[in-house]
Amino acid sequence: MSDKIDVEELFGQNVFTTSKMRERLPKNVYKEVINVIERGGELSKESANVVAHAMKEWAMEMGATHYTHWFQPLTGITAEKHDSFVGSADPDGKMITSFSGKELIKGEPDASSFPSGGLRATFEARGYTTWDITSPAFLKESGAGVTLCIPTAFCSYTGEALDKKTPLLRSMEAVNRQALRIVRLFGNTTATRVNVSVGPEQEYFLVDWDKSMKREDLIFTGRTLFGAMPPKGQEMEDHYFGVIRERVGEFMKDLNTELWKLGVPDKTQHNEVAPGQHELAPIYETANIAVDHNQIIMETMKRVAEHHHMRCLLHEKPFAGVNGSGKHDNWSLCTDDGVNLLDPGDTPNKNVQFLFVLSCILKAVDTHADLLRQSAADVGNDHRLGANEAPPAIISVFLGEQLEDVVRQLIETGVAKSSKRGGKLKTGVSTLPQFEKDATDRNRTSPFAFTGNKFEFRMVGSSDSMASSNTTLNTIVAEAFCEAADILEKADDFDIAVHDLMKEYLTDHQRIIFNGDGYSDAWVKEAARRGLPNIKSTIEAADTLTTKKAIKLFSDFGVYTKTELESRKEIIFENYAKTINIEALTMIDMASKQIIPAVMKYAGRLAMDVNAVRDAGADESAMFDLLSEVTDELNRMKKALDDLKGCEAKAGKITDARKLAYFYKDKVRPAMDALRSPADRLEMLVDRKDWPFPTYADLLFEG
Repeated sequence: MSDKIDVEELFGQNVFTTSKMRERLPKNVYKEVINVIERGGELSKESANVVAHAMKEWAMEMGATHYTHWFQPLTGITAEKHDSFVGSADPDGKMITSFSGKELIKGEPDASSFPSGGLRATFEARGYTTWDITSPAFLKESGAGVTLCIPTAFCSYTGEALDKKTPLLRSMEAVNRQALRIVRLFGNTTATRVNVSVGPEQEYFLVDWDKSMKREDLIFTGRTLFGAMPPKGQEMEDHYFGVIRERVGEFMKDLNTELWKLGVPDKTQHNEVAPGQHELAPIYETANIAVDHNQIIMETMKRVAEHHHMRCLLHEKPFAGVNGSGKHDNWSLCTDDGVNLLDPGDTPNKNVQFLFVLSCILKAVDTHADLLRQSAADVGNDHRLGANEAPPAIISVFLGEQLEDVVRQLIETGVAKSSKRGGKLKTGVSTLPQFEKDATDRNRTSPFAFTGNKFEFRMVGSSDSMASSNTTLNTIVAEAFCEAADILEKADDFDIAVHDLMKEYLTDHQRIIFNGDGYSDAWVKEAARRGLPNIKSTIEAADTLTTKKAIKLFSDFGVYTKTELESRKEIIFENYAKTINIEALTMIDMASKQIIPAVMKYAGRLAMDVNAVRDAGADESAMFDLLSEVTDELNRMKKALDDLKGCEAKAGKITDARKLAYFYKDKVRPAMDALRSPADRLEMLVDRKDWPFPTYADLLFEG
């Protein structure tokens, strides 16, 4: 029997929460901190010193020796530079520890070695990290000991954002300002802030550590570049929500413990669709905290998996032929006085504020569908989107039968007189209770689906930061709110103006609503007829960042400057080419040094057996056919290998980042596919004991 876990005692143990601040700070300083968290502004120098001292004392009591400004550069993962609390020695040689308000608020990491897309030259090194007071500091326990982690934003010496967090915080302020205008128009005088609420679900794979370390592709790229499907995949649908294996359950138990200590409210755990695949889902939090916590979740998953001699794979498509991994971004807007702007209530047709907010969001998504698609674009995610296992690359909105009916009424008559009810669920079993059903079913193929009191943006990749998708979503909705508020604030009759504007938005943007099967070929044709963009790859999506429309949007709301957008596009091209280059070189290495030698050895032994059988006077035709099949595939593989090497040589001569990215997409990736095809066929022909690394069956079913 496992030891009992006291979740209430454990939760937030390693977090410098507001309750710990209240215990340790003078009342006036505590009030100043809370005021800045809730309303913005800066701490006074004196108060910052007091907070820093209290934070240091708490951290050292918990065993911390170092602190770090924990930030999220444009690598998409986190970064940290550790400094100890060592201050100086007194005359008696006794150590004096110190941590000042200045050290708390500002750090100075080298900015030259992080992706900047041309914002910084290599010789220009200065960058700054600055404390995000709204996201609590926490303690990380690792092989390096206990470290105080201070969530920060990261910018260059000249002020441009070099991270994912700064634009996110800007977008949160933008949507807050504009949403407050909307709720004021509807008579809410008590709310002082509208918060973006986010709950990111996280999918992942677990494989055995020893087996993963025998595969160069998993070591260097995080996904398998070769691999034939085993006899059984996910077609029996028996893994989804199935009984969690003991080894995985032990991992999940320790993962929960570590995350709860860090104040991460993870709630749900289960087996996902593919063998070896699992999911964790937390409770909703304010967007920047949710983004920070998702980074903590990914880091902690990897660390805890190692403790259980497993490896956590966060790549969007670590295995071909089975379900890939995504990250559903559940997004809503809530006032600080407790109103969820996306809660339709029992009678949505009568909830004018909800319907108006909905109409603005539909307008935002339709107007900027290209940017929303781009916000989920990633080289790994290209393997998922549109592959009949994840949402299509075409942005559409699922509303469900109830809301679609209400919207139809509003478009046709300007008034929604009724809304559909869910009715009672009847099972036909007398001992099972009957209860009210939801008014609509769910649609798992929709990229942007309304799910009761929130929208679920289902396109985000499993390894991605949540920051980009929420930054874009916040900003496009802020623009829609702003344009609506500009009109309504000048209206002579507010009620008439609201209904007229709502009908206009719903009529003009109804093309974005689609409740059908997003996987069907018919939808691709229908979406094209409607004029919806179908952006199929990451590098094609990159161009959406620097259109006149995008530059105006982001600059108007102070989220990105034109220069910052151009830099991010450049980084996309660079990262795409680098990622495919690493994968191609890994394939070349595995093919040249592992697969081909192993196949040649097997073919040689098979040839000897053929001769031996022939010399014995027996029929060797079956063995000869097998030998011919093996050598034919080997020859195809050798040619494909040479072709891939040739593509890599040509890529090395291209200096323009955009051209290089497209070369890798159009030339190198097809060459990689051509190399994989005969290799995977050979895996099915060669004796298993001769295959040079663990197979899919080994990784997915024997881990």
